[in-house]
Amino acid sequence: MTTNPTAQTPSDQSLTTERADLVETLRRHRDFLRTTAAGLTDDQARTRSTVSELTVGGLIKHVAQTERQWATFMREGAGSAPDIDWESIDWSNPPAEIAAFQDSHRMLEDETLEALLAEYAQVGEETDWLVATLDLDTRYDLPKAPWFAPGQQWSVRRAAMHIVAETSQHAGHADIIREAIDGQKTMG
Repeated sequence: MTTNPTAQTPSDQSLTTERADLVETLRRHRDFLRTTAAGLTDDQARTRSTVSELTVGGLIKHVAQTERQWATFMREGAGSAPDIDWESIDWSNPPAEIAAFQDSHRMLEDETLEALLAEYAQVGEETDWLVATLDLDTRYDLPKAPWFAPGQQWSVRRAAMHIVAETSQHAGHADIIREAIDGQKTMG
């Protein structure tokens, strides 16, 4: 089986109902998140408008990186995930993987909203291709992490549904942040 997202992606009309529903749902919730960024400047996208450290740009960056990680899981399982000893982390001087994870939630000064949105679009296309072409019943062990039970497995289908949930949750966060910046709402 080829796993090249640049290969011809099946048309939406050729997908099974389940695959078409998953791809359409992924796209819809990505659009909700992207809508929160429409018309924002880079400075506004970095703005903390609530007591949280979350920003619209940081959320887009985080969701893109998280979706990419789950897309990798959908292709190869947790094999490439770093093995982190979560109980021994020195949070004042975290290991590189943890520092990178923390930065994945922040829109850094050298980043632009346009570039983050372009990256997010590319990640979405790759994930849509995977959902359209992989065996949705393939199961992999989840990475070792305190939030997963040891030995737990997810299917490719379950990983795709998790991306929907992750995207939806953060689209809601972004909507609140955006509304506090300038009153703009995704819906309503």
